Amino acid sequence: MTLIRRAATLAVPLAIAGLALAGCDNAKPDKAFGEKVRAYLLEHPEVLMEANQKLQEKQAAQQMATAQKAISQYRQAIEHDPRDIVVNPSGAVTVTEFFDYRCGYCKAAAPEIVDLVAKNPDIRLVLKDFVIFGHDSEAAARLALGAKDQGKSLELYKAMMAEKSLDAASALRIAQGLGIDLNKAKTVGESQAVTQHLSDTQALAKTLALQGTPAFIVGDTLVPGADIAALKLAIEQARASKAKPG
Repeated sequence: MTLIRRAATLAVPLAIAGLALAGCDNAKPDKAFGEKVRAYLLEHPEVLMEANQKLQEKQAAQQMATAQKAISQYRQAIEHDPRDIVVNPSGAVTVTEFFDYRCGYCKAAAPEIVDLVAKNPDIRLVLKDFVIFGHDSEAAARLALGAKDQGKSLELYKAMMAEKSLDAASALRIAQGLGIDLNKAKTVGESQAVTQHLSDTQALAKTLALQGTPAFIVGDTLVPGADIAALKLAIEQARASKAKPG
């Protein structure tokens, strides 16, 4: 879920409220002008909506520019961190998903992501645990990373994403139901190595200016949010780029 919309919603009224003070430094606030602006906005609220949309577009463009600059610089960490869970490791087109197991938008997108990978063996899916929803999210991430070497990562991802009210207890129940060795998974998941891994993912997300989850990276393209149509387009563009000679 992107945070840009929240910032834009707050920023637009503040920006417009400051119009009366936006002149030369020596000018005194014009109360009458301010009242006219307020009256106009009350009569034409669509102006606020238009300004809000423009601000969101500007912030999204800034986010994309920052991300694209960082993607090439941090491609190894984005696509080839050996600590990450990878589905279809031999796939030619890499899709990296930054997600949180308790994110509603991630949960909504998960079935389509799983279906996309199942139907397209050329897609190499990298799962990045970008924990933003607190203790239970972290517990789920640690459990998944701790069970990585037990060969059931995709099944665990699917099952935890399907659990609407996922918490630490239900994550353990789900893992146990899949036949995962909980003692091994918890030992690895609670290790300093996994703590560092989660911290590194947080730092990478910040460097990429990610505003929330889910966020997908395909080639040089950032797809923020659960926009599956945009994700599929980015995959097609990546395939076309790889197909070009030279």
